[in-house]
Amino acid sequence: MPAPSEASMKEIHELIAVDTTSRDSNLALIGNVVKKLDAYGISSQLIHNEEGTKANLLATIPAADGTRTGGIVLSGHTDVVPVDGQKWSSDPFDAQVRADKLYGRGTCDMKGFLGVILAKLDRFTGAELAEPIHLALSYDEEVGCVGAVSLVQRIVDEKLAPRGCFVGEPSSMRAIRGHKSMNVFRAEFNGVAAHSSLPSEGVNAISYALRFANFVEEVSTELRNHGPRDEAFIEPTTTMNVNKFDGGIAVNTIPSQAVVFFEYRSLAVVDREALTARLREEAAKLEAQMREQNPSCSVEFSQQAGAPGLDTAAEEGIVSFAAACGAIATDEKVTYGTEAGLFAAAGIPTVVCGPGDIAQAHAPDEYIELEQIVACENFIDSLIAQVSS
Repeated sequence: MPAPSEASMKEIHELIAVDTTSRDSNLALIGNVVKKLDAYGISSQLIHNEEGTKANLLATIPAADGTRTGGIVLSGHTDVVPVDGQKWSSDPFDAQVRADKLYGRGTCDMKGFLGVILAKLDRFTGAELAEPIHLALSYDEEVGCVGAVSLVQRIVDEKLAPRGCFVGEPSSMRAIRGHKSMNVFRAEFNGVAAHSSLPSEGVNAISYALRFANFVEEVSTELRNHGPRDEAFIEPTTTMNVNKFDGGIAVNTIPSQAVVFFEYRSLAVVDREALTARLREEAAKLEAQMREQNPSCSVEFSQQAGAPGLDTAAEEGIVSFAAACGAIATDEKVTYGTEAGLFAAAGIPTVVCGPGDIAQAHAPDEYIELEQIVACENFIDSLIAQVSS
């Protein structure tokens, strides 16, 4: 089996060594990437979060004639999930090769892909590109595709108009054309505390929160049994789940607060705005009932994160281009969400294609098979050849 290049392994190792867990800053990693791009004469721009603690990076490697518009986007996120409470066989931030695998947090999701891109900067800049290559690195994908919103907007605002995008999430180098949307919500019920022996003096927040949670489950059942289906998914329907519930301070106290956390992942044909409005209306209905008991009660309904699904048509040019670069053609759709839907929603035809198996992502002893790194290297080499004049 061919081994990955020393350049790719070095870049991946350096990326893993910088802890970019989503709760922390990614600026150290972004700063390192900027230096690497500067060394090859590639200008880049940063799009910071409001606090200035994190940043997206957007860079364009122009075509040989200087053209900076059109071309292909190579996109990936820089953050990783926590290792808290996980039992690792080695330091998760010190990439280690064991047998035919590279272990470390982010090796699979998705610093393996980013490392290969960085290792190929010399080839990108040395090629006679007929069209530009855009590098788009985001922050906070793991907490709801947060950073990519402003990153994609910058691509639109700058009128870069790429003809397609590859999001390098782990897909075992398959060209994935579809995944569901991701939508995360928080519903906070604020009642009135009282001694448990005097329930009429209070308003039980948990009771109302449970009614709302039950409504979410009812909608989930309705979608599962009567909603649209797409058999290309393992779960062929829109899914909806209550995943966290907080409330109460003591068994002898009527609870004044309860919080329901829930999410849904919808098929492309589902109207996300209408579905969200239905849930919001139920929360408002329960708030009105609470206020009939006590006008100080309230319900706060908020969306914590959200990203559209992906449903790229088979006839889009980016699909055949992926195959020409060596991606594995498939009609399979994946259960996990990515930033690809944001690019597609902005009018940029997008395919998910990257090294590694999603089954290894987020787990203790996360790894990527070395042959997947090689496959990614071959894909990028082929891509450069395809876009060179």
